[in-house]
Amino acid sequence: MRMRTDTGQVFRLEDYRPSDYLIPAANLTFRLSPENTMVVAELTVRRRQGAARNAPLILDGDGLTLHSIQIDGSAPAEGDVQAGPDQLVIPRPPLADTFRLTIETKISPASNEALMGLYRTNRVYCTQCEAEGFRRITYFLDRPDILCVYTVRLEALRSEAPLLLSNGNLMETGELHGGCHYAVWHDPFPKPSYLFALVAADLGSVRSSFVTASGRRVELGIHVEHGNERLAAYALDALKRSMAWDERVFGREYDLDVFNIVAVSDFNMGAMENKGLNIFNDKYVLADDETATDGDFANIEAIIAHEYFHNWTGNRITCRDWFQLCLKEGLTVFRDHEFSADQRSRPVKRIAEVRTLRAHQFPEDQGPLAHPVRPRRYREINNFYTATVYEKGSEVVRMIRTILGAATFRKGMDLYFERHDGEATTVEAFLKVFEDASGRDLSQFSLWYHQAGTPHLAVTTRHDALRKEFTVEIEQSVPPTPSESRKRLMHIPVAFGLVGPDGADIQHGEVEGAGVENGVMHVRKRRHVIKFAGVSERPALSINRGFSAPVTLSVEQRSQDQFFLARHDSDPVARWQACHTLLSEALISAYRSKCCDKRLEFSENLTGLAGAIAADGTLEQAFRALVLALPGEADIAREIGKNIDPDAIFAVREALAAAIAEANESTFRTAYEASETPGAFSPDAASAGRRALRNTLLDYLAILPGGAGLAARHFDAATNMTDRAAALTVLAHRHAGTPETKAALAAFEERFQGDPLVMDKWMGIQATAPGDGALDKVRALAAHRSFSITNPNRVRALIGAFALANQTGFNREDGAPYAWFADIVLSIEKRNPQLAARLATALRSWRSLEPVRQAHAREALMKVAGATDLSADLRDIVQRTLA
Repeated sequence: MRMRTDTGQVFRLEDYRPSDYLIPAANLTFRLSPENTMVVAELTVRRRQGAARNAPLILDGDGLTLHSIQIDGSAPAEGDVQAGPDQLVIPRPPLADTFRLTIETKISPASNEALMGLYRTNRVYCTQCEAEGFRRITYFLDRPDILCVYTVRLEALRSEAPLLLSNGNLMETGELHGGCHYAVWHDPFPKPSYLFALVAADLGSVRSSFVTASGRRVELGIHVEHGNERLAAYALDALKRSMAWDERVFGREYDLDVFNIVAVSDFNMGAMENKGLNIFNDKYVLADDETATDGDFANIEAIIAHEYFHNWTGNRITCRDWFQLCLKEGLTVFRDHEFSADQRSRPVKRIAEVRTLRAHQFPEDQGPLAHPVRPRRYREINNFYTATVYEKGSEVVRMIRTILGAATFRKGMDLYFERHDGEATTVEAFLKVFEDASGRDLSQFSLWYHQAGTPHLAVTTRHDALRKEFTVEIEQSVPPTPSESRKRLMHIPVAFGLVGPDGADIQHGEVEGAGVENGVMHVRKRRHVIKFAGVSERPALSINRGFSAPVTLSVEQRSQDQFFLARHDSDPVARWQACHTLLSEALISAYRSKCCDKRLEFSENLTGLAGAIAADGTLEQAFRALVLALPGEADIAREIGKNIDPDAIFAVREALAAAIAEANESTFRTAYEASETPGAFSPDAASAGRRALRNTLLDYLAILPGGAGLAARHFDAATNMTDRAAALTVLAHRHAGTPETKAALAAFEERFQGDPLVMDKWMGIQATAPGDGALDKVRALAAHRSFSITNPNRVRALIGAFALANQTGFNREDGAPYAWFADIVLSIEKRNPQLAARLATALRSWRSLEPVRQAHAREALMKVAGATDLSADLRDIVQRTLA
């Protein structure tokens, strides 16, 4: 079943109006068969109060074939129903306020390669209905403001699918003739159709239970392919910790008798929060020390939590329309970030969040795909599951807490749950609870939801020793974005500190020029001149502490102040930022020197700083690893902004890495040996931090003579996937083609060739190895027996990694990778438009490249745009990228 092609329709927020009809109840029966699944939908339809009596009923479909229909138990007369693949219209519905429709459709789950709606893969029947997949199952009012109580009967061959799951609580099971059986599930909580789910399969199960704060026992189940049960233990533990944390921190208790998670290998997304039946990409469930890295364990913990937290922020309270997507996603990302921060190291987690935001959301805000956290228009909603909605949306919630304080923020959240439980609501309603809880006016702050672009703050300081006055001047601006050339002034909460010579924050007197409270400057005007009285010694300004606002900064600051903050700032995030800024500025300066054919030089202060951080045992090892990690090539390109030469960026980054390694060889070797993790593997934060530091130091030491041998010994001695994958990456990226690298790649492949998720790592490591030969390597790997063009995980691991994370290989000067990539995207689009569209975003920054590469990238985009019968997903991305 092919996804519908682009219709050209643009949906606008201002055009929203409630449906004329509601569907308060639906009884669904599925007679499951790979090629011929029959779906019977018995719908209770109610005319909305105030709707016109003669309003037609228009139900959504997508590639459907109507088998039969009854209205109040009778077949309609010819002409009373107009049914097509994408719509079912009843021009003159019954005059009664409530009536019943019985609709029977026939679908082919095995033929559904788009992985939307009901599909069958690896002998597993599975659904994915967000955003508009339910209309591929039956005709329905497939929109998030139609809240419906579902009762679902599943029928299947017991030998094929002994496990039958759907939303809610299990009500009944039984046997049928012909070796079939059935199960009936009922979800008492009204929900939108995008949260509908079913799974039917022969799977292994790991079961446990959780007792809620009120004493209710909830049965828990994680269902995986047979043989993988032992790999679900960490996910189950993360689920229990998530349930307890949500009760403790937000007062939210689980509400059904059961909570099921199913892990499948073919899935377009990371996971889906369907009420009571979360469906996961198996990448975010399966883990042990032999197959998963520390990053995998952290992701599993976070995503298990994220989907569980949706039970209240997304399910019990959902979004009125898809323009409000951030209302569930941004808020829930904030909640899972807070959970992970409490489970691990809060500063380290926060730095990781900032790095993710800068790597993914900042480029989005600065390119042709920029859009507000709450978009005002879209052509294909699947293309708005973006870093802006998720990550920036989370930052907006975090800023609300910063402005109000933790206690008042919690008061506002309690009011949100109390006021809107069981509703499909809006961003305005969300902001209103915080205004009511705090008595503050958040109208200017609301621009964070409505206005695209990353605000920029230009900061200067001066100190008057005679008057004992320290002055901070801040000027805000927001660069133009597509369809928004004129920007309004934002309310930006900027946390700060005035750091004295001893490294402690200086206490200041009265402040004038801006609102300052609890260590936060509230920037509201175009320009603020903020004067701090009672400051006798010149401090170093530590600004945007904790990354209190998602902004870019240019701070006129003495070099010695930057180095001082990098060594002494009491705020870990600001300290990391000071180091990151020094490294970025050195790399950008070196890039410009290289482009002018000047000799590259780096200051001893900078290389010495790296050594001091590595040797500082008072700092968390994970923090030291983050500080020592150089800004990525894409980060440097974003800072430079235009006329980018990726090869030159790579060269200067390698030169700085070599300078740091050479200047600190002894210190790094000592720290490398000292950070070896003793004893059995544990994924806890401290152990993961030791491994992170050791592997970061390995990357530096591998630059030096004998580096390939050191990395090979690290690989051979590894007792866990974190160390093994890190060593293989160092070998493949720094010592490609050497005997050590060839041996390690072969050993890894031989050991893990039967594990698709681990082989994804093997492919991704090679796909991201820099240099002109990357394309040939990726082409060869695409023919490897472990690769499948129909599996999203395999595609993301190889093609996605190459296009998104290999700056020199993908952006080769002759443009050959772009041309190959365009063909691959078009090939994937025929099966899976969502996956193809997400891959295509790899070219979103093409205009920032130097002219030769820019021309090649445009040619590839034009090739995709010129293809016939493009899906709405891909055409939308390509047209906006070219605009």
